[in-house]
Amino acid sequence: MLRIVLALFLLMAPSLAHATDAGWALLRDGGHVVLLRHAFVTGATDPANFDIGNCATQLNLSERGKQLASRIGALFAARAAPIDHVLSSRYCRCLDTARIAFESEPQPFAPLDLLKTDPGEKAAQIAAIVKEIRGYSGSDNLVLVTHLEDIEALTGVAPREGEAVVVAPDGDGLKVLGRVTF
Repeated sequence: MLRIVLALFLLMAPSLAHATDAGWALLRDGGHVVLLRHAFVTGATDPANFDIGNCATQLNLSERGKQLASRIGALFAARAAPIDHVLSSRYCRCLDTARIAFESEPQPFAPLDLLKTDPGEKAAQIAAIVKEIRGYSGSDNLVLVTHLEDIEALTGVAPREGEAVVVAPDGDGLKVLGRVTF
């Protein structure tokens, strides 16, 4: 069984590298939108006393997450067109990923927060994100730092921590153009 799992991993590794190369090629050209999942955190769920305005009541980046955010920034600087601007969920883990990676203050954008459980509120969040992406027409790249659940709902892709998903409008939704793993 272990050999089968190892063989599957080895077969997938080249495709991940190819997907990352294709993603970088898109980002080098500029004019693209990137959904970036925040980097590694210190736990699994936010505490019961969660407060959006108080980082002490939230999951925060771990040391490994801070290192990953630095690596993301260095690779973007070396391999991609400039960043036009960065929008971020208001959660501290997203804001900190953006601050460390792109060495600037991200613009908080509430629709990028964890998706609401109420179907109507969730649909409004998704619509606001898609509207923002649809309205982007810059020649540099736009980065939106958010959460696994948001990216999955928007694209059907479940990115790893710190993974970038390059997207474009497609009909009423989004299509995935490429992915970059760090």
